Amino acid sequence: MRLYRFLSDDDTSAFCHKVTSALNKGWELHGAPTYAFDASRGVMRCGQAVTKEAPGTYTPEVKLGEQ
Repeated sequence: MRLYRFLSDDDTSAFCHKVTSALNKGWELHGAPTYAFDASRGVMRCGQAVTKEAPGTYTPEVKLGEQ
C-alpha cells in the first residue's frame, strides 16, 4: 500500500526534526514544502507531504505516524 502524510508545524527546528524523523523511518518527500503566515498567531507555518510504500492493505484504521 502507498501511504500519505502531510506534516506541518511552526517554522522552527521542531518542524525540521519532524520531517527528518519521517525520512529516517522510510518516508519520502512528496512535492515541495509549503510556507504560510499565520496572522492570528504572528508566525510562519511549514508543511511537507511525505509518502511511503508499506506492506498490507490500507484501511482508515492504519496509524500513519506509526508506519
